[in-house]
Amino acid sequence: MKWTTLTLACLGCLLLTLMIGALLLDLPEAGAADWSLRINIFVGLLLAGLATYLTAVWLVLRQRMSKHMIWVVLGVAIAMRAALLPAPPFLSSDIYRYVWDGQVQAAGINPYRFVPADASLAGLRHLAVFPHINRADYARTIYPPAAQMIFGLVGHFSRTVTGMKIAMAVFELVGMLCLLRLLSIARLPRERILIYAWNPLVLWSFAGDGHVDAAAVGLLAVALLCRAGYRVRLAAAFVAGAALVKFLPVVVAPALVRGGRLWWAALTGAAVVVLLYLPYLSVGIHVLGFLPSYGVEEGIDDGGGFWLLAGLSHLVTLPRGAATAYILCVAAGLGLLALRIFRGGAENGAADVVVLCRDTAVLAAFATVALSPHYAWYFAWLALPSVVAPLPAVIWLSAAPVALFIDPFHERFFWPSFVYLPAAGLALAALWRHRYLPHAAIAASQGTP
Repeated sequence: MKWTTLTLACLGCLLLTLMIGALLLDLPEAGAADWSLRINIFVGLLLAGLATYLTAVWLVLRQRMSKHMIWVVLGVAIAMRAALLPAPPFLSSDIYRYVWDGQVQAAGINPYRFVPADASLAGLRHLAVFPHINRADYARTIYPPAAQMIFGLVGHFSRTVTGMKIAMAVFELVGMLCLLRLLSIARLPRERILIYAWNPLVLWSFAGDGHVDAAAVGLLAVALLCRAGYRVRLAAAFVAGAALVKFLPVVVAPALVRGGRLWWAALTGAAVVVLLYLPYLSVGIHVLGFLPSYGVEEGIDDGGGFWLLAGLSHLVTLPRGAATAYILCVAAGLGLLALRIFRGGAENGAADVVVLCRDTAVLAAFATVALSPHYAWYFAWLALPSVVAPLPAVIWLSAAPVALFIDPFHERFFWPSFVYLPAAGLALAALWRHRYLPHAAIAASQGTP
């Protein structure tokens, strides 16, 4: 036990050292003379951190730890976040849009009404924020109402990036507290919080760049905890809130209504959606913001943005309608998976929590891989259910996309295959061992993922 405890502590120190080394690179703006070299070194350090993290995950799942090890795990997690929070965003400028939307709302203006460059908003432009907003001259905000309410609330107290990052850190804290409680209910070691708290993609996405996905993670964690206490309608309300921060979490709803708890939960979720959209409906269809155009920009309309279709396009010329056929197949697959989970048998106590998180992880991973985003932070939320239900493919998907911070081939198949192909192999191996069956998944959660 002493050996494993010391090893885990050393791995935590190494992960912290690698993170600080990456932070000290002080990445310049894209296009600067030495930007390419520095970003490659940066991602190299993150990949070393990925290897360190996966080793730590293996250790915490396979070996017994001292009961005091939780404080080392939490101490390293806090230290890494404390180092990243004051730093400017490294890898994304999205947070500047959050701050801008918060300022706009603090001025009493609907954030969906104007693009940031509109002359009507000239009085709100601050040099610390406005010049860094991406798509400022042509895109209305894309973020859903729950995210906007968070931005607006923060905007009444702070006009800074650091203030917004602190708000996201609060949501992360809520998420981790819920995870610790879920581990307790599932009668699993508390140090498994490491699976989320030390995840390098989570660290750089949330504490580093302050992505709003952290708020979705916090709300989803509350939903899982409510469902673990059989408060299904309350869980549905929080899932709806998470989905209106970042749309993707809506796919995990079937996991929360497993066993037939459907209609009241569905009505509750729908009511939350209506209530959150109401304050912004004065702009009509513009309440969708940049979302309709985003699909075109990301290659969803022609299929070029999907990893699988991007790979097929290297072999054959994709026919017209390939993207539509792909989306229909994905919808059918997700529907069948959701139906199987929804009709799953009821579990009790600790087993119910593990199955809940397992189902959440499977649905979340399926939808995220099907979407195959090339923005790495879209994968970070997969670390949340992995704490209680450590499926190997999902753990890999929750961390390995740190590699996607660079794109050496400037296309959507070859480099992303570093993420998707190992995940496919791990998923097939798990299916071969029947680990997605309830009794086997529960047994697997007691040891190696």
